[in-house]
Amino acid sequence: MKKFLTITAIILVLLGAAGYAVWHFGTNIASEKIIEKVESTLDDEKQEEVKSYIANDSKVQEMVSEAATTDPDTLPFQTKEEATRVLIKKVGVNRLLDIQEQAQNGSISKDEILSEIEGKLSEEEISALKYVLYKELYK
Repeated sequence: MKKFLTITAIILVLLGAAGYAVWHFGTNIASEKIIEKVESTLDDEKQEEVKSYIANDSKVQEMVSEAATTDPDTLPFQTKEEATRVLIKKVGVNRLLDIQEQAQNGSISKDEILSEIEGKLSEEEISALKYVLYKELYK
């Protein structure tokens, strides 16, 4: 009986470790795939279009200027890879893909997207996302 409990405990620990490893490495792989996809679709022309959109939208311009003055040492993350990991963990890959599809179809507004993201991220994480966006657009 004692041997059975020991073997069961070892199996449970190994399964738990394997599950954690799959989750951890899975989010890393998913974040890398998302970054590759975004970078492949965001050529110079589209990046200029995004910059133009930012320049013409006062609310977005305010967010970007706020990010320009942010001290990066106070942020929970500072790179696009880390930002992607946080979004995957907090929002989920499937929901991010749904949001992307809805945004492309025009069936979701930017306010709906912002409210959903703001509901799932802390203020510090939102500031870090703004900083990463600013850094990537104006590097």
